[in-house]
Amino acid sequence: MKKWMLLLAGAMLVMALVGCGSQKESLASWTEEHGQEILSSGAFSEELEELDLDTAFLLYKLEDGGLSRENLTGGLVRRSAGATCEELAVLIFDDEKAAETAVQSLQTYLEGQIASNTDYRPAEIPKLEGAWVEQRGNTVLMVVANDVQAAKDAVGSK
Repeated sequence: MKKWMLLLAGAMLVMALVGCGSQKESLASWTEEHGQEILSSGAFSEELEELDLDTAFLLYKLEDGGLSRENLTGGLVRRSAGATCEELAVLIFDDEKAAETAVQSLQTYLEGQIASNTDYRPAEIPKLEGAWVEQRGNTVLMVVANDVQAAKDAVGSK
């Protein structure tokens, strides 16, 4: 009887782990749909303008990190027209290593934005300092917003 109880408990543990694994798999990468959900979340204080991926590649200086334009295979980028420092980027790369490199480039980009906006737009600095940058698999998400928590809530992230 004890053997059967142990086997049953073990089977339940395996099923629980499989369930958690499935949830983790669903969080394996960011998608353009996540970007659309964030755009609709009310996180931004103004409407953001679309930026093409070629321009985003140059803006974020991904080449300086050793990436080529071919590494950036898709994504969605929206940016303020100039009134704020708000922006959203969902960048999809050909592999996880390229995404890791992109995270470093985005961190450098944000540091540069802080330095260049300290005197110009000091009210924007908290947004830049509180930016949300996260890699999932071969994708990277960057959110600079008035309400980062609203963006996180929109995609169920903590």
